[in-house]
Amino acid sequence: MLLEVLQDNFCVCKINSVSQADMQSDFFFLAKTDGEVSLVCKEQDAPKNCVAIEKDWRGIRVVGALDFALVGILSRLSTILANAGIPIFAVSTYDTDYILVKENCFDKALSVLKDNGYFVK
Repeated sequence: MLLEVLQDNFCVCKINSVSQADMQSDFFFLAKTDGEVSLVCKEQDAPKNCVAIEKDWRGIRVVGALDFALVGILSRLSTILANAGIPIFAVSTYDTDYILVKENCFDKALSVLKDNGYFVK
């Protein structure tokens, strides 16, 4: 399976309102539940007044559209990284999955994934 390294640094934010997200940004994930609003975005696009923010994440994208009938793709990736002691933050879109890894573990994560048969571009 082919993985792609995303070039930007990302952050995970807890915000008060969806209106704080820059909807013009080319890359973000926004989630709202009855208990919180979370935003994953490029560090330079982070709102100034976050409730909480976790910076220094790097991104990996599963290349290609994944059929909903496929089973275990995110599970396999997360298990490989967990077994190597690498924490992740995962998000998915309609088409594919994204894994965020802290900057200080990123090179190790890429190495572990390559050692387990993944191709990284």
